[in-house]
Amino acid sequence: MIEKPVDEQFSTYPVALRLAGRRVVVAGGGRIASRRVARLLAAGARVAVIAPRLDPALSERAACGAIEWQQRAVKDSDARDAALCFAATDDADVNARFAAAARARGIPVQRADDAKASDFLVPALVERGPLQVSVSSDAAAPSLTRRLRARLETLVPHAYGDLASLAGEFRAQVKTCVPRAERAGFWNAVFEGPIAEQVFAGRIDAARRELQATLAEADPMKRATRGEVYLVGSGPGDPDLLTFRALRLMQRADVVLYDSLLPASILELVSPEAERIHVGKRASKHTLPQDEINALMVKLAQAGRRVLRLKGGDPFVFGRGGEEISELADAGIPFQIVPGITSANGCAAYAGIPLTHRDYAQSVTFVTGHLKEGELNLSWAELAQRGQTVVFFMGRRNLDTICARLIEHGLPADWPAAMVIDGTTARQRLIPATLTDLPPLVAAERSTGAALLIVGEVVRLHERLGWFHPTAEY
Repeated sequence: MIEKPVDEQFSTYPVALRLAGRRVVVAGGGRIASRRVARLLAAGARVAVIAPRLDPALSERAACGAIEWQQRAVKDSDARDAALCFAATDDADVNARFAAAARARGIPVQRADDAKASDFLVPALVERGPLQVSVSSDAAAPSLTRRLRARLETLVPHAYGDLASLAGEFRAQVKTCVPRAERAGFWNAVFEGPIAEQVFAGRIDAARRELQATLAEADPMKRATRGEVYLVGSGPGDPDLLTFRALRLMQRADVVLYDSLLPASILELVSPEAERIHVGKRASKHTLPQDEINALMVKLAQAGRRVLRLKGGDPFVFGRGGEEISELADAGIPFQIVPGITSANGCAAYAGIPLTHRDYAQSVTFVTGHLKEGELNLSWAELAQRGQTVVFFMGRRNLDTICARLIEHGLPADWPAAMVIDGTTARQRLIPATLTDLPPLVAAERSTGAALLIVGEVVRLHERLGWFHPTAEY
């Protein structure tokens, strides 16, 4: 533990000031003053700027009457009748005199050039409508504060502002309809349940109607805490390829149903409080049959739980997502689908193989190498065409048949093909070859991870465009 000197042991006390209609004086007309003015105007303050010159943004505000501009040097008396003062000139002596004059009148002042000589600090701010998240280091590390604010900007969805506004609309009604002892639980259910998800999906009016209907119930808590299902695509394997929405729902789930091929690095991002249920889906190897998985999701949601159905890739691209939500729809269970980066897109990109290219492939076809009834009955004549890329999902098991059929239907034996195993992860293995040579090379491969087959002339481009070179040993 690093101990502070005695005179530095006291930190700042964070507050949020209401400045609507109150006069605030800003001494200075440069870049820092302009930033302060913008935020003050957003808070509804009446802003007076004292400066001989203004930067372009402040000049525009003065021209339209948004601020009062006194074009002259600052005087001690300028602090009179102000709620707050900002000393933001480029002259330290002027800032010091103006700050002393404000402080003598009991007016808090902030100096842009000296945090320790300021009565208050201006935190870095993340704003989402009425929702504000402020970050401050007590002037110890401003650069770190800015970095953290930038990080929060990417992590806090803009829809949180809409959610806060919606809550504000209904706050008084909730006080009337929900007993005091249940209000915290009620709001938790709203912010963590289907109503919030309607907001995050951009359906504000639907969320408003649902909240109104919930409050009209004899027991609002019962309706507010009903379950729902999140069908989430986790992408091809690299956790960095998760969408923000997927990560947010992974943190909110009460229970997660996951498949065998999901990497541990992605499962670790699920809320540690969530129950984990392995449903073990691989090609032809299911811990639970599909109909039992569907029934389990319905049962859990009807019990009021937030169910995360976590799948690799994209749930609607050979992920049986349509089958899994059909029973949810029939049972009236609220659900949402979060798309993920498909294995085709992710693995091809990490292998340096563009799926389309003006010189080699003007179209791309996604095909499953494992059909529902276990028979590989495909339109081989259409797949064995030049000028296109064909991607086979789950193509490892039937690789010999796939390559043989493509050759039988017109592609040359030396046509480029590649198998990507454990794509986008540190275990990625790329096996580029031809239709003739690829099957024995893959058969000799020790890795048993998820595999994707890419067929087409674009495979040749990996030698020049390959950028991802994992160092893990196999």
